[in-house]
Amino acid sequence: MSNCLRVAMIIQSYYPRVGGAERQIASLAPLLQRDGVELQVLTRRYPGLSRFEMIGGVPVHRLPVPGPKPAAALVFTLAALPVLRRFSPHLVHAHELLSPASTALAARRMFGTPAVAKVLRSGSLGDLAKLRKRPMGARRIQALVTGLDAFITISREIEAELAAAGAPAEKLVFIPNGVDSRRFAPLAEPERQALRRSLGIDGGPAVLFTGRMSAEKRLDQLVRLWPQVRQAHPQATLLLVGEGEQRPELEQAGGKGVRLIPPVDDVAPYLQAADLFVLPSATEGLSNALLEAMAAGLAVVATSVGGASDVIEQGVSGRLVPPDRPDLLLEAINGLLAGPELRRRFGQAGRERMISEYSLPSVAGRLKELYERIYFGSDILA
Repeated sequence: MSNCLRVAMIIQSYYPRVGGAERQIASLAPLLQRDGVELQVLTRRYPGLSRFEMIGGVPVHRLPVPGPKPAAALVFTLAALPVLRRFSPHLVHAHELLSPASTALAARRMFGTPAVAKVLRSGSLGDLAKLRKRPMGARRIQALVTGLDAFITISREIEAELAAAGAPAEKLVFIPNGVDSRRFAPLAEPERQALRRSLGIDGGPAVLFTGRMSAEKRLDQLVRLWPQVRQAHPQATLLLVGEGEQRPELEQAGGKGVRLIPPVDDVAPYLQAADLFVLPSATEGLSNALLEAMAAGLAVVATSVGGASDVIEQGVSGRLVPPDRPDLLLEAINGLLAGPELRRRFGQAGRERMISEYSLPSVAGRLKELYERIYFGSDILA
């Protein structure tokens, strides 16, 4: 039997639409391919995009999804099945429990193709919560729990939600997101200061957010807190890097010391130039932006939702605060801005953890191991 595995990845959107899940696929694809995994991506086709494209050496099939949401999910599945039949993958890997997982389950039933689903988010805006609100949501969850071969969980919170929904423990596999620690390596101080000047960051401390500007990130709350941060640290600047539906509101609300920066292809320079990273989300899966910040050696302040509680060691690599306590968020930001030596220690501890536990090669290896265990059986490729 050949050791080459064919894996079809199904995701709601893909490049040039970029989010955390898309970046994970793009980052892991070269490592998986180098290790003998042949990949193809199936995603939705948005206006202006071609039906087929090679991206980073991976074939990407974009499928039409006209009509309202319930019909669109069905149309996507029906369009995906012929593509899957032609590719004949050994395994289907869905990213999200909505239409990608439903399509994977359909392939499992029609072709007998083993299928796994990665659950992207937990909480009130998470995958399971969204699915429960859909028509026949409870039945769909039960079908996925019984029909899929495994669930990839990126946080212990997601793992607990799946267990409560009836997923057997043997189907739950914890594999976190990965991060390229070399790409985000901290700079020597002279280089860092030169970079800050080139980015227009003055001598005061820079507090950074990178990512999607959507409601669940609660950036509006952070902007409202900023005048109080400036009272304690008059030279502090808040840098918000990204795009999203909340950006126009943030542009109107932003005051002195708040800079909104358009999305950039590479966030590494901003991470290397900043002094502190803040993630004030109401809900998360495992934030790639958080992992990148820690890989860059930044101290972090984050709400204790999703994978942040797994990644950040309270008082060792950062500060965790409850998502409904803006007063504690303010206190944590001000405390770390006042303590450069504490920031340095937190940043160093966080980077060391990213290197040892969240490296891309480690995550890619764990994924391939899961694929092999499900398709070949645990004793064939030992």
